[in-house]
Amino acid sequence: MTRADLDKDPRDVAAMFDGVARRYDVTNTVLTAGQDRRWRRLTREALALRPGERVLDLAAGTAVSTVELGRSGAWCVAADFSLGMLRAGAHRDVPKAAADALHLPFADGVFDAVTISFGLRNVSDTDMALAELARVTRPGGRLVICEFSRPNLAPFRAAYYLGLERILPAIAERVSSNPAAYSYLGESIRAWSPQPELAARIEQAGWTDVAWRDLVNGAVALHRARRP
Repeated sequence: MTRADLDKDPRDVAAMFDGVARRYDVTNTVLTAGQDRRWRRLTREALALRPGERVLDLAAGTAVSTVELGRSGAWCVAADFSLGMLRAGAHRDVPKAAADALHLPFADGVFDAVTISFGLRNVSDTDMALAELARVTRPGGRLVICEFSRPNLAPFRAAYYLGLERILPAIAERVSSNPAAYSYLGESIRAWSPQPELAARIEQAGWTDVAWRDLVNGAVALHRARRP
């Protein structure tokens, strides 16, 4: 079984996601008790998309998130560096592109909005990825990041991290096509930046009006920002 390490070598991360692709969607729904659907809807609403706008859905995986974004009437492209994930979503009728978050294959300022859900923490250079997202977004365009985050209350945080360590791998063993990958995913969540730190990094990458909304007591957060 393939898993990545926290040094986030792009080849290892891509291979790991290739390995989970076949049952990725059903595994996510089981692990989140169906909350993944709500988070996709809230991401779409936070972007405030309008019909005809151009939207980049980065780290889109099997493009289930891109389909949700498309409900707004916007033109949405699913981009991911895991070809296995894109192939697993081939039946979804949205444009797809193989793309490295650190070197996006798009011209400057071509998107009205950009988003990345549960993928930023897997990028080897977070700050460079945020800058690349800013580069391809037009002035006045929007960014929304949906990502696992730091729970606010200490007792809940302790229980949550214990669940990541013990419960998540046990469930993944039953439903995932690559259970070993979920040990890395749990580790990456625990090591990820808390909300204020990520907000500061977003601003340093060239975004303004940065704010966030906690979900599930801060276990997940929606960060939003605007391109000046």
